[in-house]
Amino acid sequence: MVGTQEIVKEKGLNRLMSGVCCALMLAAAGGVSAQSAETRIGFVNIDRILREAAPAKVAQEKIEKEFKHRDDEMAKLAEQLRKLQDTLDKQGPVMAESDRRKLERDFNEANREFQRKQREFRDDVNQRRNEELQGILERANRVVKEIAEREKYDIIFQDAVWASARIDVTEKVIKALEAGRPAAAPGKP
Repeated sequence: MVGTQEIVKEKGLNRLMSGVCCALMLAAAGGVSAQSAETRIGFVNIDRILREAAPAKVAQEKIEKEFKHRDDEMAKLAEQLRKLQDTLDKQGPVMAESDRRKLERDFNEANREFQRKQREFRDDVNQRRNEELQGILERANRVVKEIAEREKYDIIFQDAVWASARIDVTEKVIKALEAGRPAAAPGKP
C-alpha cells in the first residue's frame, strides 16, 4: 500500500539518523564502561506490523468497506468511458464531422471528470488509511515502549537497513496488538 509506505518513509530518515547517533553513543558508552551490564538492542519492523497485525488488517477491511460504494461507482464510470472510447474508435471515422467532434468533446469532458473523481477518491482513501494507520502506529509504539521497559532494552530501533532475527521484537509487538493487551513478559508466549 502506498499510504503505508508514505507514513513509514516520512519519518524513516529522521529515525534512521537518530538511531545511528544512538547506536554510536551506545557503542562509545559500552567501550568506556565495559564492566557495566550488557547493552540490549532490539528492532521492530513497522512495515511488517502494518501488513500483518490484526488491527491493521481490520483497518484495511474497514476502509475497503467504507469506500466500496465509491469504488463501484468509479468502476462504472471507467466502463462508460471505455465504451465511449470504443464508440469513438469504431464509429468516428464514418461519422459526420460535427457528430464526431461532439462525441470527442463528450469523451474528453467525461475523461476529465473521471480523472478528477479518481484523484479525489485516491486522496480520500489515502487520508482515511493514514488516519487508521496512525492510530495503529501509536498503539504499536506504546507496545514497543512496554517491551523495552519490561525486558530492559536500552534501545529499540524502528528503521534499519538490516537487523538480526535475534534482536527482532516485531512478533511480540504483533501478538500484543492482536491480543489488545501489553506484550508478554520475557519467557512467556
